[in-house]
Amino acid sequence: MATSTTTVKTANLQSTAEKDFSQYDFANLEPYVHPPETKADLPWSELVTLDLEDFDRPGGKERLAKQLEHAVHHVGFFYVKNYGLTQEQVDRQFTLAKHFFELPVSEKEKFEVNYGAADYNGWRRPGRSLAAKAADNIEIYNIPKFTDDFKGKYDQPDLLKAHLPEIEVFQRALHSNVVLPLLRLFAIVLQLPDEEYLVKQHSYEKKSEDHFRYMIYHPRTEEQWKESKYGTTGGHTDLGTVTLLFRQPVAGLQILGDDGNWTWVSAQPGTITVNLADTISHLTGGWLKSSVHRVVAPPEDQRQYERTGLLYFARPHNDTKLLPITDSPVLEEAGVRPRFDKIVTVEQWVKAKQTLQLNPDIAAKRWAERGDGKVEVLAGFHDQRYKE
Repeated sequence: MATSTTTVKTANLQSTAEKDFSQYDFANLEPYVHPPETKADLPWSELVTLDLEDFDRPGGKERLAKQLEHAVHHVGFFYVKNYGLTQEQVDRQFTLAKHFFELPVSEKEKFEVNYGAADYNGWRRPGRSLAAKAADNIEIYNIPKFTDDFKGKYDQPDLLKAHLPEIEVFQRALHSNVVLPLLRLFAIVLQLPDEEYLVKQHSYEKKSEDHFRYMIYHPRTEEQWKESKYGTTGGHTDLGTVTLLFRQPVAGLQILGDDGNWTWVSAQPGTITVNLADTISHLTGGWLKSSVHRVVAPPEDQRQYERTGLLYFARPHNDTKLLPITDSPVLEEAGVRPRFDKIVTVEQWVKAKQTLQLNPDIAAKRWAERGDGKVEVLAGFHDQRYKE
């Protein structure tokens, strides 16, 4: 339980101050309750589940890497379990997400993102997504890393100030307990001589654009879903290294398979869903698969519910050059090539991609330039529209 008076000492506040946050104690916050699972018979994806408790056992890393080989090259999605956070810790973050999104717009807009600068930290109001322009129902709040690079740059609502130390513990645990072990497993899969190669590009303390996210999909009317083609036009890849998505039961997430078919990702108890994203794919010349996915209309028995998400986005250091790794026998045998026309850093990549994601008017103009369902993001690398 939080104490009645909290002394806030955190890198993300404009100043350190004592303030009575007792009204935001968890004892005074209505707990988040997950909606019931769907009874619909859906074509579910068959995904590997990694037990991270096995990582430090004799031969565990090798077993886990073997489990991952097919998933990271052909699928781009898998689950992890036993990741070192309790269900109570997870539930408390869902409760904070619930109460943040219930704040009045007049409060949330004090922390709105700087769209023009492609700065995604803070609150993104509904209506900013080109793919979901038809009654856009997506609302987001991003919290950057708790490091000196972001110290004093972003303020937070009192609800979250009251719990920033706990949010920091949660975010750091995801990085150390999930992201770094996965990077070591990727190194084993790639047969890199240095198992720490990717870890060295993803240290928590060095400047990078990792962030923790509260996210909500608000319900739509049937007419609104129809206008948006039930979300089927929203196929995309994420822009970082890996995305961690906490289990929530409202179905909607789908992945595009090598066979050209979309399958649904189910809510597995006690797991985090992991998907590979663009920068890890760039670093391997496309060999590690950045998965194409989308969020569509939930089954009819879940459409009245809000779909609340907790996510963590991991990215390499901002100065990392997005060139294929040169000392991987796997990549050498595959003959991978750079995916850009010139050397591009992660910082440049993130800004280019976020400019398109956060500014619908710019995105619409850029997509229209070619007229072939593709848009150049940066230095000859193109995003594309995917099968509906």
